[in-house]
Amino acid sequence: MTFKAEYIWIDGTEPTAKLRSKTKIMAGSPSQDVAELPIWGFDGSSTNQADGHASDLVLKPVFTCPDPIRGGDDVLVLCEVLGIDMTPHKSNTRAVLRPVAEQFAGQEPVFGIEQEYTFFDGHRPLGFPEGGFPAAQGGYYCGVGADEIFGREIVEKHLDNCLKAGLGICGINAEVMPGQWEFQVGPLSPLEVSDQLWIARWLLYRTAEDFNVSATLDPKPVKGDWNGAGAHTNFSTKAMREGPEGYAAIITACESLGEGSKPMDHVKNYGAGIDDRLTGLHETAPWNEYSYGVSDRGASVRIPWQVEQDQKGYIEDRRPNANVDPYVVTRLIVDTCCTALEKADQV
Repeated sequence: MTFKAEYIWIDGTEPTAKLRSKTKIMAGSPSQDVAELPIWGFDGSSTNQADGHASDLVLKPVFTCPDPIRGGDDVLVLCEVLGIDMTPHKSNTRAVLRPVAEQFAGQEPVFGIEQEYTFFDGHRPLGFPEGGFPAAQGGYYCGVGADEIFGREIVEKHLDNCLKAGLGICGINAEVMPGQWEFQVGPLSPLEVSDQLWIARWLLYRTAEDFNVSATLDPKPVKGDWNGAGAHTNFSTKAMREGPEGYAAIITACESLGEGSKPMDHVKNYGAGIDDRLTGLHETAPWNEYSYGVSDRGASVRIPWQVEQDQKGYIEDRRPNANVDPYVVTRLIVDTCCTALEKADQV
């Protein structure tokens, strides 16, 4: 008996890494225990991760789930990239998140990430007429009808694929520009949400491939008076989720993200091209200013109105780009907010 294992990894392309994958034929029965899956090698010189004279790198399985595209006993296998000495490669941002997640695990941090993306048909967004522009944005958001919605069949297939894979996807919606959509993953722990978001991205690209359409995480796919694409990152700890003291912890977290060099420390790692998207327009705050507020989509960090009313809940960092590395954004938020909560004894 054999099964197919699709080994997936994040490459070294800069400024935005790409996903790569290849198929390994395995003997025996598949296992959901990654410890039972073997390491594998690949040519790092072809993925911007090594020079040709020393190109061998190692794939170490860290997360596996059913393969909803091939079906049967086949599996998807997310891998960390290691050197041949079995130490993390410099492109391996998951390895940097791991100790931070472990350090603050007692605070029970969880994330929900809203992944926006845009479908392209050749060189133009899906739904854009050839040689021109559609009607101004507005009616497309959560819209219905063939005059305003483009690519729904791909979106529905991607949702089904994510659910069949057992991913923690919790919703989808059409966004404000034609061909622009969003799916949400979480609430999950830092490593879980990041692993599953990367797999959901791979499934997005792979699903769209069958429709001869491409999907992009470009933060500003169309210049001008059009919304960009973000990865709004919702975050809470146990203290933030428990009232009535939870709201004090929420304010501490918001304040910590604006202290000293923290705003720029975060923004410069929130995805390439962030200054094109965070302009202060189109429901964004300027990239070089930090603010937070209740029910304010023009703030860097939003506190939902229900959270203020309940005096507990979560915050939404609206700054991350669609192309952000989830291992990086979750690490930065956990490190900044959990450190501040610990100092304030709000844990």
